[in-house]
Amino acid sequence: MNKSMVAGAGIGIAAALGIASVAGVNIFHRNPEFAQVMSATPIREVIKTPRQECHAVNVVHRRAVQDENRLAGSVLGAVAGGVLGHQFGGGHGRTLATVAGAVAGGYAGNQAQAGLQDRDTYTTTRQQCRTVYDKQEKTLGYDVTYKIGDQQGKIRMDNDPGTRIPLDNRGQLIIDSARS
Repeated sequence: MNKSMVAGAGIGIAAALGIASVAGVNIFHRNPEFAQVMSATPIREVIKTPRQECHAVNVVHRRAVQDENRLAGSVLGAVAGGVLGHQFGGGHGRTLATVAGAVAGGYAGNQAQAGLQDRDTYTTTRQQCRTVYDKQEKTLGYDVTYKIGDQQGKIRMDNDPGTRIPLDNRGQLIIDSARS
């Protein structure tokens, strides 16, 4: 074999061993590629949005009373009671029966008219509204606790990071939307 070939092979082997030893050192002492997520707690806000809820309601009204003293019922009752009372007895008894019938008929007519007035109603429909609140829960972000080796840290992130966060070649978190 040629001396230069042996020398070249020796230099090549030495260079290969040197590169392999440097590469081996880097493989064993490499920085971690990911931070381990210990916890990711969502930060939530409840948003209340007011709105009107309306429905139709029936309202019963009493008609205005035309005869507050119920004179018509009293007069008609008294006349009917007097006529009926006049049918009984004779002489003074007939007069007493007529008067008693008129008094009783007047009272009965008054009460009958009162009952009719109380039941004289009409119904209208009106809109009844109230404010109700629709609740919606919104996630604002996540408070994340992570671990890189033995070091623990905290950061606020817009999205849930999952179980791990990527690291750059300097060992720093790679985060697109983080808020510290």
